Amino acid sequence: MVKTRHRVAVVDDGESIRKALQRLLRASDLEADTFASAQDFLASLQHGRLPDCLVLDLQMPGTSGLDLQRQVTGAGLHLPIVVITGHDQPGMQARCLAAGARAYLRKPLEAGTLLAAIEAAIDTAP
Repeated sequence: MVKTRHRVAVVDDGESIRKALQRLLRASDLEADTFASAQDFLASLQHGRLPDCLVLDLQMPGTSGLDLQRQVTGAGLHLPIVVITGHDQPGMQARCLAAGARAYLRKPLEAGTLLAAIEAAIDTAP
C-alpha cells in the first residue's frame, strides 16, 4: 500500500518565511503549498483537495490569520490549524486556541517545535 504524504498549506505574507517553511516541510517529507494571503488560500480551495494542516500567520494585511481561521471553521472545513506570529499580543493565544487552533507558536520558529505541532495537529484531526 502506498502511503500518501501529508499536505500542509502555509499562509504568510512574508516571502522569506514562506520559502523557508516550504523547504523545511519538503525536507521533512511533507507536501507544502504556500500562499501570500488569506484570499489566495481561499481561492485555492476551489481547485484541489484540502490540506491536512494549515499553518497560518496571525498578522497579515487585509484578512488576518484569526479572521481566516474563523472563515475556515465557519465554512465547516475541519482543518487542523497551527498559528504562527512574530507580533504576539496579550490574549491572542487564548483567542486563537478558543477559535480552534491546535497550536500557537511565536516567531522565530524552531524547526522541531513547528514540525511537532504540525504532526500533533494532523494526528488529532477528525
